[in-house]
Amino acid sequence: MNQNSRPDGVEIVEAGLLLRPWRAEDAEEVRRACQDPDIQRWTTVPSPYRLEDAIDFVTKRAPQAWSTGSGAPFAVCDGATGELLASCGLITIDPVLRSGEVGYWTAPWARGRAVAVRATRAVSRWAFAELGLHRITWQAEVGNHASRLVALRAGFQVDGRLRLADPHPRGTRDGWIGSLLPDDLAGTDPDQPDGGGPAGGPAGSGSLQARRAALFAAPQPVLFARAADGTELRLRPLHEPDLDAIVHACRDPESIRWTTVPDPYQRSDAEFFVHEHGPTVWRRGTGAVFAIADGSDRYAGVMELRISPADPLVGDLGYLVAPRVRGRGYCPAAVAAVSAWGFTALNLARIEWRANVGNTASRRAVEKAGFTFEGTARHALNHRGNRVDAWIGALLPGDLGLSTDPGRPGVGG
Repeated sequence: MNQNSRPDGVEIVEAGLLLRPWRAEDAEEVRRACQDPDIQRWTTVPSPYRLEDAIDFVTKRAPQAWSTGSGAPFAVCDGATGELLASCGLITIDPVLRSGEVGYWTAPWARGRAVAVRATRAVSRWAFAELGLHRITWQAEVGNHASRLVALRAGFQVDGRLRLADPHPRGTRDGWIGSLLPDDLAGTDPDQPDGGGPAGGPAGSGSLQARRAALFAAPQPVLFARAADGTELRLRPLHEPDLDAIVHACRDPESIRWTTVPDPYQRSDAEFFVHEHGPTVWRRGTGAVFAIADGSDRYAGVMELRISPADPLVGDLGYLVAPRVRGRGYCPAAVAAVSAWGFTALNLARIEWRANVGNTASRRAVEKAGFTFEGTARHALNHRGNRVDAWIGALLPGDLGLSTDPGRPGVGG
């Protein structure tokens, strides 16, 4: 590590920001920023965060990282006023691999101004040029879509998932990992805003991954549809009052015959589905699980749209309808609403449906929603330990009257 790794005189001035080593007088502003629930939830700062913690950080831990060459923590300030806006820097440096790991948070009063994106790019450029690093990595707990959005907009390639070595006490071991090489900084747009939460505010346009990160950083939406019998339907996240109805629907002989619900179906299965499965799908950004609810908000079924792990522009649709509402047109209406959301919000180019050969009710429902039957795939599904043939159908944006925009990786409208 050369002399530029020492804090004396190190400053980065870029994109309206001033990045400098931490000072003792920053302690009160650090304490104020770290009262934010999102910073305490998604970063490793102590909780509760006290003034003593801030003093320890700015007077001991940050200077020690500089002096030992183990890190390069910067205070991120407004370039004109000097106001503290964020923290950004290298939290680890590996001199053998010439690699560092970036970490950041944005103060609540500075969000929505692309601070974290601009600061991350500035630190990365400095680290490549002055420290001679060959790579910068980024890690975050799965579900921290705000941090992921910043990393993507800063030019990182989010390469996959890993189990975290030091998970948050209130989090999971499930983590995302990304990397940035010097050439990746070329072509990034400094005018892109941050994401929500500790990284920033509302999201603008960007790559497909970035748009999805912005989407999944927000609460799961509620969709609306009208069934054939005129009933107004709401498609919303699952919740506790649905449990009894889920158990009843999943114990129905037709549900057991045509789906892969556990048999026998226990209340614990429903609790896992409501409290673990649905929220996990949204947290990971792999799709959404919607309860189909009638005008009285009674559970009438479930519909799940998952992004295919093989192709990010393809979605897979599955559903189960409660016995009490079968034949009333709830399913086709819900299929159309969720599919439209998949095309417009997830930018999918194709949504696929599969069902065991012979499941005419499921086939009829998707065809009423506009799906085209495409054929039979032999032994395409594993149904309760046996390979069975599957019917396959698909829906394209044009089938719902949505236009495909060739200038985007997904679908406009």
